[in-house]
Amino acid sequence: MRLTIKVMPNARWNKLLEENGRLKVYLTAPAVEGKANAKLIDFLAEYYGVRKSKISIVRGLKNRLKVVEIAYG
Repeated sequence: MRLTIKVMPNARWNKLLEENGRLKVYLTAPAVEGKANAKLIDFLAEYYGVRKSKISIVRGLKNRLKVVEIAYG
């Protein structure tokens, strides 16, 4: 499954919302040295109930708009 996600770093809480047909993830981690990317993978793994190794950022490593792939099974 591929998801297009807009990441909002430095938020007060970690949460996922759907706004205007797009997923938006608020993360407490700063967008420095890959911390927000790591937190995004942690958050999505817990949210979808999969292992972190099943989640990869396909596009947007240094951008707020990311394409994330989640492999099931």
